[in-house]
Amino acid sequence: MTEPVHPTHPVPGPHGPGQSPERPAKQTPLEQMGGTTGLVYMMLPIVAFVLANASFGLTAAICTAVGVALAISALRLVRKEPLQPAFSGLFGVAVASFVAWKTGSAKGFFLTGIWSNLALGVLFLLSVLVRRPLAGIVWGALNGTGTAWLKDKPSLRYYDIATLTLVGVFAVRVAVWQWLYDEDRTGWLAVARIAMGYPLLALALLVVLWAGRRSARRLAALAGQQPPSDDVRPLRQDSHLADQSSTPGQAGDRIRPEGIAPGRRSSR
Repeated sequence: MTEPVHPTHPVPGPHGPGQSPERPAKQTPLEQMGGTTGLVYMMLPIVAFVLANASFGLTAAICTAVGVALAISALRLVRKEPLQPAFSGLFGVAVASFVAWKTGSAKGFFLTGIWSNLALGVLFLLSVLVRRPLAGIVWGALNGTGTAWLKDKPSLRYYDIATLTLVGVFAVRVAVWQWLYDEDRTGWLAVARIAMGYPLLALALLVVLWAGRRSARRLAALAGQQPPSDDVRPLRQDSHLADQSSTPGQAGDRIRPEGIAPGRRSSR
């Protein structure tokens, strides 16, 4: 006797039968920059520098800022957090401290921020003038969408708006920070550096996100409106003719009596 065969049923996965795993939600601009923790990490060396400079002088302020940046990097390493932001912050603090030491002034600590934003503003503005807006190029590189949007004028206009928004951010930073630098307002310069850092950049990135989504929807719609290629059309026509020729009741497909070969008439 053979054992009865029991029907096998697929084992449901962790997401249930017939369900695909959910895609992780897209990160907000603030989350992409490290969230509130990233904001705190960015603020600490600047605050430490200003407080130490007011209490102990420039040399102590430089040592304190670099020490805080090193401590943040070590903390990220222990907590197994991404090290790239930590190393970037450490490098920025080291360069700013070197400039402050060379100029012999505490406000020199903020010169690199003014110079870098000026350079970025000019670069992004030139990219719009040559019809290669950097906001779209960087967005396409990060998301793997490429540069197909360059051939679509509305998409190009979306990324022009996003790039010019970033240019505005860089320009406002340079104007405010340079004015405070000229007025020797080191304390207010630190406040402006923090307030106009990540928060202002996050607002600009919302415009970049808007441009990326509008462009993606438009390109997807254009791709769906493309006509079929030439190598597909003949196949569809042949199959249509084949269906017509095989349909019973057509003039060329008469039903013959059984036993009579085609081409011969009955003797009756």
